[in-house]
Amino acid sequence: MQGEWDKMTNRMQTEAALQEVRSCVPLCEQFGLMLTETDIRELVQAREQALADTGRVEFGGGVMPALIRAFCDSPFVDRENWVETLASLQASFYYYKGEAGERFTDGELIEFMQKVFSGRAQGSAEYLTGTSLE
Repeated sequence: MQGEWDKMTNRMQTEAALQEVRSCVPLCEQFGLMLTETDIRELVQAREQALADTGRVEFGGGVMPALIRAFCDSPFVDRENWVETLASLQASFYYYKGEAGERFTDGELIEFMQKVFSGRAQGSAEYLTGTSLE
């Protein structure tokens, strides 16, 4: 019985995440960025992997809509790297969230990531991932 409950809960969380990311498509389009249904599914799968990798549990749809809003106007993203960048930013977010504990809100952490990404990282998600929270 517990297994069925877990499967149903996972399906509901996945569907919530898909819907939240889908709702961001018009915003992306305003900046010349695209998210296809395949892209959206890949990002949600990347979320599940990032959560598993960091040992985190999250209820609801996830942080992706906030990341999209924060980074869609960056001069360092374009159609070719948008989905890959989002997946990297999402993985970095969950990593940092685990490292920081509850010292930062999601918004504060995203603001830090945006500042570094647009500043000294010059749009490099790899550089951002290697940056210290200090």
